[in-house]
Amino acid sequence: MVLARATCLVVGPGLGRAEWGERLLRESLATAKPVLLDADGLQLLAGLQLLASGPVVATPHPGEAAALLDCRTLDVQADRPASVLELAARLGGAVVLKGAGSLLAAAAAAGAAPQLLGVCAHGNPGMASAGMGDVLSGVIGGLLAQGLPPAAAAVAGTCLHSLAADRAAARLGERSLLATDLLPEIIALLAADTV
Repeated sequence: MVLARATCLVVGPGLGRAEWGERLLRESLATAKPVLLDADGLQLLAGLQLLASGPVVATPHPGEAAALLDCRTLDVQADRPASVLELAARLGGAVVLKGAGSLLAAAAAAGAAPQLLGVCAHGNPGMASAGMGDVLSGVIGGLLAQGLPPAAAAVAGTCLHSLAADRAAARLGERSLLATDLLPEIIALLAADTV
């Protein structure tokens, strides 16, 4: 099976919500490998109430968070810190609640309350475009593949992604910002070892 060869898994972007996607999600969560969940992976998870057998990072936007918490998006937005902490507790891993001032939280040791890791100080409105979340998933997934623990990968990946977006927006403007515009900035930031 292909999943056996992977170091970690990014499940969700482009997955779809058909039976095949659900089956792949179930098998991915059962591997005990680090798994990043986003997009359709989160939507499927909300309906299935599964838990990962290994380390997990979830990167929901407020609508996906609401589906996972079985509440309204307005409820998530009304108390973002409580929402991200509840998600970390339910999923047993690290969570990036995307949006203006992305919040990061992670489940602590077994039986302990999850911890709020911080608020991302970078980012801009130009990031509200198609594919931005997919780039974030890839960045965090790459860090997981290199052996970073979920919380560290979530924090470093979110900061790198958002800082790259700010640099791209300064160069190109927010209005026309595309997800692919972040790639040269991510490469430059990593090459300079500034993150």
